[in-house]
Amino acid sequence: MIDSENIRVKRNLTALVEFSRIINSSLDLEFILNNVLLTCMGKFLATKGLIALNSGGKFILKSSKGISDDMLKKFPQLSAVNRLEDNIELENYMRENKLIAAEKISSSDECLGIVCLGEKLNKSEFTEDDSEFLRTILNISASAIQNSIVINELKVVNRILDSKVQRLNSLFELSKEFGLFSESTRIAKLLVYSVIGQFLVSKFAVITFNQSGITIMESKYSEDELISSLKDYDFAGLDYSIVKQDIEKNYPGLLQLSIELVVPMQLQGKTKGLILLGKRINKQDYSESDVEFIYSIGSLAIISLENMRLFKEALAKQKMEEELELARGIQKNLLPSRIPQFSNFDIAVSNVSSQQVGGDYYDLISLDENNFCVAIADVSGKGVPAALLMANLQAFLKTICKQGMHLEEATALINDLISENTSDGKFITFFWAVLNNYDRTLQYVNAGHNPPLLLRDGKIKKLEKGGIILGVMKTLSPYESEIVRLRKDDVIILFTDGITEAKNKADEEFSDEKLEEAVPGFTGNNAEQILKSIREEVQSFVNGAVQSDDMTLVVLKVK
Repeated sequence: MIDSENIRVKRNLTALVEFSRIINSSLDLEFILNNVLLTCMGKFLATKGLIALNSGGKFILKSSKGISDDMLKKFPQLSAVNRLEDNIELENYMRENKLIAAEKISSSDECLGIVCLGEKLNKSEFTEDDSEFLRTILNISASAIQNSIVINELKVVNRILDSKVQRLNSLFELSKEFGLFSESTRIAKLLVYSVIGQFLVSKFAVITFNQSGITIMESKYSEDELISSLKDYDFAGLDYSIVKQDIEKNYPGLLQLSIELVVPMQLQGKTKGLILLGKRINKQDYSESDVEFIYSIGSLAIISLENMRLFKEALAKQKMEEELELARGIQKNLLPSRIPQFSNFDIAVSNVSSQQVGGDYYDLISLDENNFCVAIADVSGKGVPAALLMANLQAFLKTICKQGMHLEEATALINDLISENTSDGKFITFFWAVLNNYDRTLQYVNAGHNPPLLLRDGKIKKLEKGGIILGVMKTLSPYESEIVRLRKDDVIILFTDGITEAKNKADEEFSDEKLEEAVPGFTGNNAEQILKSIREEVQSFVNGAVQSDDMTLVVLKVK
């Protein structure tokens, strides 16, 4: 009897050693579980059996023998934390399938799964020795099962890491490619090709938001249908990706186009555009990792688009600066380089340019030894067009001054010439006068310019006689002139609207009233001192505020 028992024990030990060698020779979980189940069934001559593993606190069926497909589908959702003896669902399932033995697969007090075995072929009961041997087999199996699970988890993690590394490499290469393009259409095409190649998408669209609304950069949808579907939603404020489930629930307009993913293209927290994707050819859903990758591609694209926009703006600004510098040069060359000297007149001039190039113009032209012309003008607009129109005015003025024409006729001719050479509603306010140094007379015509101020004995006379501004239309009504006989100490102040419309930081204008209040107190000084006093008065008012128009002053004082 003792020899028989020893032989049985030796056979069991030999079987366990061989079993341990086999299941530990592989890390394939399916192979291990099949060997565990077959070994248990073979040892106890069981007609059927199953193994379920713990996955997230629930037992999930992994391997089975001798159990019908219908009964496999009915395997209950079992908690992996409860005692098997207390699990009524498991007890009912085992009774229904004639499973008579169940044991946990445990490792370091952690439940890895359960094994359930059916009745024996010889219909005998499971003894305590049988249960003990089953537990031994399962204890040996636990290590191999746990190692296999860990290895499989590591393989999944490695696959994910490999995928992320591959996508990072793709993003790195794409970032270099995006940086090479200077056209928005090529950037959009690269974005689309990258997404199509990665996710096998047949329908897609790339749109951007700008001040004028939505711009469709690339699309496989009807433009009208796409715009119609987007107009009802505020996607410009979108700061998260919209997946298929959200579209079905909240965006029926997009659902009609079979759009399954909307990814915002963001820059500094602001949504500048959208990537809209339809179904994948392989019918798979977009995973969270997929959305992250598409978002990253979109970010690279929108950065490139923004850099391209800023680069174009910089070029445009540089071009504008060059144009303004050219206009400044034109303007500077048009102004007189020196002031003529006359025995009966003291003259001072000032031209302060604003940051922009305006159209202020003044001139002092000697006609003969006794007569000279003084002119002041303000051309509408800014930049080179204004400077060129000013150049035309100067050329007409210098030519006509030599013709000996009456002032009224000469003004009408200048207006007709300017009208023929202007477009886009440009015009010139213009004042000019001929002064006689011998008898101290002044004859003037004012073509819509700010009336110069004649100061005499503390009173102000405005020189307003004239006609329409230059360049609006050809002369229909003749211009009128006025002759003024000047006296000793009379002061004439010519100015452009940059003086009276100068603004302080509260956006208040200096105004004609303030100028007229200030100048009577300055007339006791010479022309240069009067001009300086007016400028100081204006500068004190604006108090450092940046001005948008030139300030031109011409002061004449009768000696």
